[in-house]
Amino acid sequence: MPSARGSEPVKVLTIAGSDSGGAAGLQADLKTFTALGVYGMSAVTAVTAQNSLRVESVYPIPTEFVTVQIKAVLADYGAASIKTGFIGRAETIQSLAIDLERYKREVQCYLVVDPVLVDHKGKNMFPASVATAYAEYLLPLADLVTPNLAEATLFTDLPVTSLATMETVARRIHALGSHWVLVKGARSGSKVVDLLFDGREARLLQSPFVDSPNTHGSGDTLSAAVCAFLAQGLSMVEAVRQAREFTLSAIRGAIHWQLGGGHGPLNHL
Repeated sequence: MPSARGSEPVKVLTIAGSDSGGAAGLQADLKTFTALGVYGMSAVTAVTAQNSLRVESVYPIPTEFVTVQIKAVLADYGAASIKTGFIGRAETIQSLAIDLERYKREVQCYLVVDPVLVDHKGKNMFPASVATAYAEYLLPLADLVTPNLAEATLFTDLPVTSLATMETVARRIHALGSHWVLVKGARSGSKVVDLLFDGREARLLQSPFVDSPNTHGSGDTLSAAVCAFLAQGLSMVEAVRQAREFTLSAIRGAIHWQLGGGHGPLNHL
């Protein structure tokens, strides 16, 4: 729901990596924020050299400078909602958690944790210490954590092979401290099924599967949209529902794009 022209938008912060191809990471987040009418700010955790075909190189931003970026933004602008995306290093996760815990004590602010642990093929990108740091430091602060099936398996050591195991991993991740868990990406026939769990009720959320080569950044887009909708005052259930609709629309809007030779971006417009 874009803000009325002339009205002051709510402010949201993404803490994520930069995608030089513009499809994922903070670029996808900021496009989503703009499309949904919130004011987006960013703290960069890594700079990547990538395109639709491959990631050529990743330059991690020193933890101290990630912290400086976050403190600079929050000290002046503040934020109604914050999301984390690609972080990549255990020491940075631990440092972020200290700052975010302090901020959440002082200000009512949502935290959406998108635990980027695998690439778009489901391959683990980091040592086990990164998943452990998420579980120990960030998930206990999260209002929502949004693992895909591969990431859920990394947190629980339980492969997701059915809707029943999908609920089991959601329960195990919830026990790590997040208020809500959204396990994403199960296939059931022609449907994509996500599971939203709050410690009591498991809600199955279904949408049509769209066969498109252009889905790079879809997970970032979804978590950024939830972040935006929470900042605008929606309940968690409604924020997730509308974020899924927005992401589906963005995938459909790019289905015929051929911007590069590989895994292409969404259309956030």
